[in-house]
Amino acid sequence: MITRFAPSPTGPLHLGHAYSALYAHDMARAAGGTFLLRIEDIDQSRARPEWESQIYDDLAWLGLAWPTPVMRQSDRLPTYAAALDTLWTRGLLYPCSCNRRDILAAASAPQEGAAMGPDGIIYPGTCRGRPRTGPRPQDTALRLDMRNALQAVNSKKFFGMSPKHMLDDIGDVVLCRRDMGTSYHLSVVIDDAAQQITDVVRGADLREATPIHVLLQHLLHIPTPAYHHHRLIRDDAGKRLAKRDDARAIATYRADGATPADIRRMVGLPPSSG
Repeated sequence: MITRFAPSPTGPLHLGHAYSALYAHDMARAAGGTFLLRIEDIDQSRARPEWESQIYDDLAWLGLAWPTPVMRQSDRLPTYAAALDTLWTRGLLYPCSCNRRDILAAASAPQEGAAMGPDGIIYPGTCRGRPRTGPRPQDTALRLDMRNALQAVNSKKFFGMSPKHMLDDIGDVVLCRRDMGTSYHLSVVIDDAAQQITDVVRGADLREATPIHVLLQHLLHIPTPAYHHHRLIRDDAGKRLAKRDDARAIATYRADGATPADIRRMVGLPPSSG
């Protein structure tokens, strides 16, 4: 068994991150497997070295250990580009120049309705008819043609979701953002395969994204790991914790004198076995 914790260095880790990291670590340890850490820093406009350093410090304080060197997504842009080239050559991508306002306006038209999917408003297909010949275009967003992608694979279910629901409830997701050269969906799938992750442990908020990832695994001919979507840690009002919630940052609890055992108790995990 190989599990991983893959945070973004865009803010402090909070109790929700602690729960996910400890859960993945404990699962691997109980199976005699390996726990990996990966830094998801494709959003270079928000990633900061000081937050990455804090990630290492907080996780080590919690008692977690992992092999080094740590995989960092910013080092892997050529790998993502190669996957995009493959999908482009197969006619599964198309360029998109729509911004959020364009999408909202088109999706809110009376004949459409603004349905929501894992990435927000389901894309209404405005740019789907744009040319797809020649080399893969640079400096533009690229979307997955969901209908073509589903026709390219021989599967009736994607993490329990039928092709019809993939079309209706997910749509043409972005696989390459103009300012990144990739996207979360593409990078996480490729990286999990590269690290031979057998079990993905992550929050229930990512459950809706999992059918996208399973489809991409089919398209790229890479293994599909087992997915474990755990409960979310919420604040007193029942709201999911966010990185801006500094009051529940691990570093804040540390500064206030909490112990790693206290953190485990707060998130409802049993004491460490060693």
